[in-house]
Amino acid sequence: MKVSIITLFPDMFQGPFDMSMLKKAQDKGLLEINLVDLREFGLGPRKQVDDTPYGGGDGMVLRPEPVVDAVEHAKKTYGDGEVVLLCPTGDRFKQSVALELSQKQHIVLVCGHYEGFDERIREFVDRQISIGDYVLTGGELPAMVVVDAAVRLIPGVLGGERSALDESFSDGETLEHPHYTRPEEFRGMKVPDVLLSGHHGEIAKWREDKSSNKPKD
Repeated sequence: MKVSIITLFPDMFQGPFDMSMLKKAQDKGLLEINLVDLREFGLGPRKQVDDTPYGGGDGMVLRPEPVVDAVEHAKKTYGDGEVVLLCPTGDRFKQSVALELSQKQHIVLVCGHYEGFDERIREFVDRQISIGDYVLTGGELPAMVVVDAAVRLIPGVLGGERSALDESFSDGETLEHPHYTRPEEFRGMKVPDVLLSGHHGEIAKWREDKSSNKPKD
């Protein structure tokens, strides 16, 4: 899977993408991450990527030319792919969307900044995603969330074959059952007897019973 991220701050991704599961996925050849610096597509000697909004108002708005040029560059350089605009007005990101994205050969994530995007940019993307009903400084953190959630669903990334299937929200709504490990008793709190029984059928039933549905909004 290839992931191209269009961003004004490519250095923000160096830490999260250089460790843990995402690094292992890259080392295994299951993931290729390409950081596309939006500033390189800026206009004029100052590489301008934003401008004041028509009609007045506070803040700056990302211009369409640099963003669309960066998207077209990513698709030409790394292959055609699904273009995702990360923005507050997008569809809510959830596990089923992560699964869809994990099956793509190439996704292009566009990180917003400033007051927002010129509306015409939306005509050049395939889908719009929001990770929640709150405002962040830019789209870099949402991009990290989307990549992490999608990449862990790629076959071979996680250690166990069923790891991703057994997780919370794997069916869209169910939260995973409680987990216990050593010691068997900690400050008066004991591991449930059924988990120590060795009876796989009873353990499976207990886990199913202890799983719960996600509370409704």
